[in-house]
Amino acid sequence: MNKQRILMGIAVLAVAIQFIRPTKNQSEGVSANDITKHYDVPADVQKALKVSCYDCHSNNTTYPWYSNIQPVGWWLNHHVEEGKDELNFSEFASYPKKKAAHKLEEVAEAVTDHWMPLDSYTWIHKDAILSDQDSKAIATWAKALQDSLAK
Repeated sequence: MNKQRILMGIAVLAVAIQFIRPTKNQSEGVSANDITKHYDVPADVQKALKVSCYDCHSNNTTYPWYSNIQPVGWWLNHHVEEGKDELNFSEFASYPKKKAAHKLEEVAEAVTDHWMPLDSYTWIHKDAILSDQDSKAIATWAKALQDSLAK
């Protein structure tokens, strides 16, 4: 009898948590502070950033179906919030020049050293794996923009 009550409690809890959903990271349109509105971003770099970076580093996440299952949705939301705290391309123009230059240095390092995008992201999002050509294009662009901000 005790086992049944415990299992019933777990089932009720599992259903109940489905109604506690985090706010989705989806805004309408492109932010006034979006990096593309203030700096030149070549088309190939922009495409790579959108596919490999923007889900966690912008104000517009494309959510997979499993984000609707809690607690997975909570974990994804936490991950996106951490990513945006670290770097948000949608708010990039609001950064002071020194901070923006440092973020661009980190972008170049992250793609050159292949620690971004995260393995936990690319396991499921195979299209987000950066080719060597994409990594080089992003790093070259980021370094050039960093240099122009330092002037």
